[in-house]
Amino acid sequence: MRIRFDFAALCRSKPKEYAVRFFFGGTVTLLAGVVAHYCGSSVGGLFLAFPAIFPAGATLIAKHEERRKRKAGLDGKERGRLAAALDTRGAVIGACGLFFFAFSVHSLLPVLPVAAALGLATLAWFASSVLIWRLR
Repeated sequence: MRIRFDFAALCRSKPKEYAVRFFFGGTVTLLAGVVAHYCGSSVGGLFLAFPAIFPAGATLIAKHEERRKRKAGLDGKERGRLAAALDTRGAVIGACGLFFFAFSVHSLLPVLPVAAALGLATLAWFASSVLIWRLR
């Protein structure tokens, strides 16, 4: 499977769907900030790792695919579920990359300047995500 960017997909989404994603993501981020304020940054960081827009995105992907198949006169429920499952696979790979990023930052910050630690951690994220994508 080739990774590609479909600019036309931006036009297919409705403003309401973008609003749902931004609202859900903003709400999760706000709640993580409140948790961090009262319980400390370590606990708040756990909540920031929550995939803020993933649940909204997965449901919208399934709905879009169902709608496309219905227009063609077919039942699109199975296709919608499969499309959401494929998006979930990407989210899992992204979460693994996030783990390598966080582990790298945690390991490198005590010994390197912040910019160098973040740069190397970004490379670790990218390399691990590409490697996992290739291995899957």
